[in-house]
Amino acid sequence: MDLAFFDTNVLVYADDDRNPEKQEIAIKLVTEHSRSRSLVISLQVLQEYYNTVTRKLGGDPMKAQRKVEILTQSRVIRFTESDIVASIELHRLHQISFWDAMIIHAARIAKASVLYSEDLGHGSTIAGVRIRNPFAPT
Repeated sequence: MDLAFFDTNVLVYADDDRNPEKQEIAIKLVTEHSRSRSLVISLQVLQEYYNTVTRKLGGDPMKAQRKVEILTQSRVIRFTESDIVASIELHRLHQISFWDAMIIHAARIAKASVLYSEDLGHGSTIAGVRIRNPFAPT
């Protein structure tokens, strides 16, 4: 299976029982890619995940920490100084948020065949990274 980069929102939906339909899709996708060892994330995603689950969803910090520990068993992209500059360039050239540019750059350096995200343009390709919203109507 090709590598798949996961944006924070997909991981959060796996824990958000307020939207059972999205939760089911997210759990299936995360489980499938975890089992096949094709799930890729970044340190940014781990940080955003923990913050969102504990602050916005009111989740148990210990449980969220445990999930972060499990997620670190996947491939985790770590940035260097030159990656920050490359992300700034993506931000400027594509008129996207800096944080989204960092996600796209992380997926690009991971050589992921797809970036799963609810926030970016479904079906578009940015900097060679194909974006797929797993919650978009088929």
